[in-house]
Amino acid sequence: MSDEIKLRHVETDVLIPKMLREKAKELCAEKVEAFNHCCKDSGFFMVFKCREENSALKECLTVHYKDPVLFEECKQEYIKEKLEFLRTGTPAKSRKQKLPASM
Repeated sequence: MSDEIKLRHVETDVLIPKMLREKAKELCAEKVEAFNHCCKDSGFFMVFKCREENSALKECLTVHYKDPVLFEECKQEYIKEKLEFLRTGTPAKSRKQKLPASM
């Protein structure tokens, strides 16, 4: 599929990595939640009290950011969305937000 469409620099260096970051946050949801919970409970001292949670979150995210398989999955998903946009003229966000006609 990737041979069918030429990706621009901004797509490979900005847009696909953005998808990768979003997926990594989903995959690290437990660590994101633990860090957020710690920050809420620690207030001003969160920098000192949440080091362990912050380190665990960074480690989890970094593993996924550097995963070539996950990058390729995001790239293929991006290409699929781009081809669908070229075919329909409707952005992916708009397609996902459509409500059923029978409401």
